[in-house]
Amino acid sequence: MSDTRLQFHPITLAERRLLPDWLIRIGIRRLLTKRLRKLDGDGQEVARKFAEFLRQQPIAVHTSAANSQHYEVPPAFFEQSLGPRLKYSCCHFDAPNDALPAAEESMLRLTCERAAIADGQRILDLGCGWGSFSLYVAEHFPQAKVVGVSNSKPQREFILQQARVRQLENLEIITADMREFEPPGSFDRVVSIEMFEHMRNYEQLLRTIAGCLRQTGKLFVHIFCHQTHPYEFAVDGDNDWMARHFFTGGIMPSYDLFAEFQEDFVLREQWKVNGRHYARTCEAWLSRLDAQLSSIRSLFAKELDATRVELQIQRWRIFYMACAELFAYNRGEEWFVGHYLWEKMPANGNADSEDETKKLNTN
Repeated sequence: MSDTRLQFHPITLAERRLLPDWLIRIGIRRLLTKRLRKLDGDGQEVARKFAEFLRQQPIAVHTSAANSQHYEVPPAFFEQSLGPRLKYSCCHFDAPNDALPAAEESMLRLTCERAAIADGQRILDLGCGWGSFSLYVAEHFPQAKVVGVSNSKPQREFILQQARVRQLENLEIITADMREFEPPGSFDRVVSIEMFEHMRNYEQLLRTIAGCLRQTGKLFVHIFCHQTHPYEFAVDGDNDWMARHFFTGGIMPSYDLFAEFQEDFVLREQWKVNGRHYARTCEAWLSRLDAQLSSIRSLFAKELDATRVELQIQRWRIFYMACAELFAYNRGEEWFVGHYLWEKMPANGNADSEDETKKLNTN
């Protein structure tokens, strides 16, 4: 695209705040509709072929991009736009009037319930983010030992500082690249919240997890997903804004994609969390960001010139709007969150009569 045309491209105008939010949102919804038109074919067959594609991939790609796009942004930015738990993932709104702090707590409780977390367990939190789940478990299960894993040094430093403030001594944080990760010992539970979307070779990753999970242990995974069709976030056009700026190398799993990866695990239970919960989460993040614009400008100005500061802020605003519109689409039934509970495959390699996955819905 020529420089002149690029100047008047809708995304360029949106990034320069020359379009109102309501018009940006219309454009986002049109791009989502366009995306759905590309999702051709039987979902099960597409998922099977996508699983084979993932098996040929490394565990992860573009890990440095994930850091620069999300995890090594100053912690103060997330403190001002996320909730008090810094839960950088879908929250759960029990009631129409619930605020973000209550929704954070609700999803953390729900995760512990579905993962069957108990005091005294040894728990591995893969992709621990800013520590919302690791810190929550360490607080509420004081006899448990929690090991969180992140590929970001700033995240590790932040979580350990929070642990010191809260006088938590049952929490360890490791900085590791998942492509080379070697689990430190064995665990009763492994929990992963919105990390698998950044991974590729699920077969290899699950094999690594199985190797550190005790035979009676369980794996709980929380991912966002499309209801039927998995796909890559690939940069192959001017409209691939999300892939270029926020999700380079990522994938959108489908709700049933994990059924294709049961070599080392048996998938026992599977839940849907309606996408409107995530939409409300993202709207709350946007509202908090807008309420703190002055301090966020000052924060970004420490490293960027004035033009880049405004561009960076607007990109985050568009990111939150795009995610809100994605998960609100079709009343939250098109894109949503999947919860999965796995058990290790028995030593004899044969799943028992319970191996049919229970699929449950939630609001």
